Parts: sequence; C-alpha cells; structure tokens
Amino acid sequence: MAWWRIFSPSAPEPRDFVIAYQREVARAIPKEKRIAELTFLVVDTETTGLDPKSDYILSYGSVCVKGNSIPLQQAREMYLHAKKTSPEAIKVHELLPTLSYSSREELIRTFLRDASNHVLVGHHLGFDLAMLERAGRDYGLAKIENPVIDTLELGIRLELGKHTDPRMINYKDFSLDAMCQRYGVSLDDRHTAAGDAFATAQLLIKLLRKASDKGIHFFGELMET
Repeated sequence: MAWWRIFSPSAPEPRDFVIAYQREVARAIPKEKRIAELTFLVVDTETTGLDPKSDYILSYGSVCVKGNSIPLQQAREMYLHAKKTSPEAIKVHELLPTLSYSSREELIRTFLRDASNHVLVGHHLGFDLAMLERAGRDYGLAKIENPVIDTLELGIRLELGKHTDPRMINYKDFSLDAMCQRYGVSLDDRHTAAGDAFATAQLLIKLLRKASDKGIHFFGELMET
C-alpha cells in the first residue's frame, strides 16, 4: 500500500439511497427509445456563489417533463440552511426567509430518487450538478451519472448547427432570459430555483418540438454531439 493512502481520508461509504440510485442509473436508456417516451428531470439550484468548491446550495427546484407535458404534482422546491451565506446572496437570489428547511441529506435523497435513470436537464447544467455532487459527497455520492441535456447547448445546436465554431456564437443570445423570450416562455418567477426549473422545462418542450421538426425523434439522435 502506498504510504500516502494511510494518511488520506477515505471516501464515505455510499448510503442506501446512493446505492439504490446507482442501481437505477445503471439501466441504460435504449438509443432507439422515442423522445416522447422519455422522462426528463429539469433541475436548478440557487447558491451562495459561483464556486462549487466553496459555495453552498440555498435552494433547489425540479420539475419533470413527460410526453411534452409538465406534471406539476411532481415539482419540488426545497430550501436549505447553508453553511455560508450573506445578505448579499439573499438579495441576489431574491430568497425570503422560510419556515420550512430541508437537510442536505433530504435534498440528496429526493434528488437521487427523482433522477433515477432519467435524462437530467438544466441551463448551465454543469454548475448545478457540481453543486449537487458536492452536497452528496458526505453520503458516498461520487458522481451523478445520468445522461444530461443543457438547454443552452441544445439551443445552439438546433439554431446554429452542432458544428458551429464556438468563437462565432454570441452566448448572450442563449442565456435563459434571451431564449425564453425568443421561444415565448414566461419569466414570472425568475431567479428562484423552482421558477427557473419551470421556465427551463417549458423551454425544453419548445426545443424538443424544434428537434422533431428537424427529424430528431429518438434518444440516441437527441444525445448526439
């Protein structure tokens, strides 16, 4: 055994809910499955800052998209007591004090159960997943392994083509606000995790219709890069 392993902190053993998630996510989605038959979990987080290594989740929102519809009874909105916060963070994210807070464990349990082996969706999704992975580290969650779709990247692919030179893209045109305005999605509850997840879910439905118009009908085609 290498000497440094003796002094390195070992990763926590995966908890039962992490093991259950790992079993579910291992069931790969067939490439030939029709997009209309998929379940998408759209997620968003509001945080104390933009550094996944040092910041914390303040709130989490998610909604499912199934067959171009959003079953609102499955929507989630959770608030957490963060280890690091500030009046500035509360002001930026427009979060008001709430009487109902969830623990990090409850958040990760809920997220992993909902994620199952579904397709995860978000706008700048990589950041949200990094924050969720950090929150789940203490429970043995090493990596979120679902297939993912970033609505920013999907929008660029559908509007400009997947081989577009990134240097030629005006990324301001593909912000969540700009895309929602372009596709006729209301932004009434912007800058809350639940509100942003709901707006992104509506945007996803519009983008999937555009994908269908372009002849993209199956999971494998949707996930091509």
